[in-house]
Amino acid sequence: MAIVPAIAQAELTVIYDSGHTRPIAPFLEVFESADKIPQQSPAPTRPQLGVADPEAWLPIQSPGLTPGSVQARSHDRPFARPFFLIGSDARSVQWLQDHRDRLKEIGAVGMLVQAKTLDDLRTIAELADGLSILPASASDIAKALGISHYPVLISAHGIEQ
Repeated sequence: MAIVPAIAQAELTVIYDSGHTRPIAPFLEVFESADKIPQQSPAPTRPQLGVADPEAWLPIQSPGLTPGSVQARSHDRPFARPFFLIGSDARSVQWLQDHRDRLKEIGAVGMLVQAKTLDDLRTIAELADGLSILPASASDIAKALGISHYPVLISAHGIEQ
């Protein structure tokens, strides 16, 4: 414990100065002034945020995307992480069951691009069994990649089903 005060009073050693160095004091003033301002209670009209309501996400739609066959091909976009597009239709459900282990192995993240009911969401969540699948429209992604059908896996190597 006796060492701490000695270290706290040590002189500053400049390792590198580009000539554009600015003092940090103005940035710290923000924190100091926040300590001096008395805390105000939130306005009673402010909505209380809580657990998200999955029904509010429904229906999930991706105009321009439908269930169907996808021809495997390469692409020139360097995605850092593989991802897949899936719906709640029978073809997508079967695809997820067939490919779930591989998707987990490669660390793929899913986008649920079509669902109508809360039961659809529950079914996909149950089948995901640990995979991250987010509800979202993928129309823009599909258009950019020239995809019109799902389920589909997009990786750094290409597009496949």
